[in-house]
Amino acid sequence: MRQLVYYISLTLDGFVAGPQEEVDFFGGSDEYVQHMIGNYSDILPQRGREKLGIGHAPLTRFDTIVMGRRTYDPALQMGITSPYPHLRQIVFSRSLSSTDPEVLITDADPVSVIRALKSEDSPHDIYLAGGGQLAGALLSEIDEIIIKQYPVIIGSGIRPFGTVFTHQKVHDDQ
Repeated sequence: MRQLVYYISLTLDGFVAGPQEEVDFFGGSDEYVQHMIGNYSDILPQRGREKLGIGHAPLTRFDTIVMGRRTYDPALQMGITSPYPHLRQIVFSRSLSSTDPEVLITDADPVSVIRALKSEDSPHDIYLAGGGQLAGALLSEIDEIIIKQYPVIIGSGIRPFGTVFTHQKVHDDQ
């Protein structure tokens, strides 16, 4: 059975992005780039794959990418409507309409969609690109989490599972 894999970059204080969705503090060393090419080239956007000379490399682990609208937005802002044309692309959004025939934009229940994808006959897994809210909604369906931890502390920002683990004091006895 296919697996849903959540591969994320994470700060030491537990954020996947800054409060304004910044990610510029997630740099990549040459060693890291070589690791990605060797192990996770499927999850690189097409522009990155082309820059690295692997634009037409065969798929090795993933054939589908799922993401939330906020993860998809940076590509749209750069005029890229299909950032991962080598993968089946599914964007969960209640506000976007279709921008490219290669990208399925849906407001369907994410758990139902993932369960249907997992039941397909495919040797490849499903890559969950984010974001935190979508990962929180899909927490029960995530089979593997791969964390690339960066030695950065940013103080506040977007959590890897949205508000799923937000704790709140119920009452004060004093």
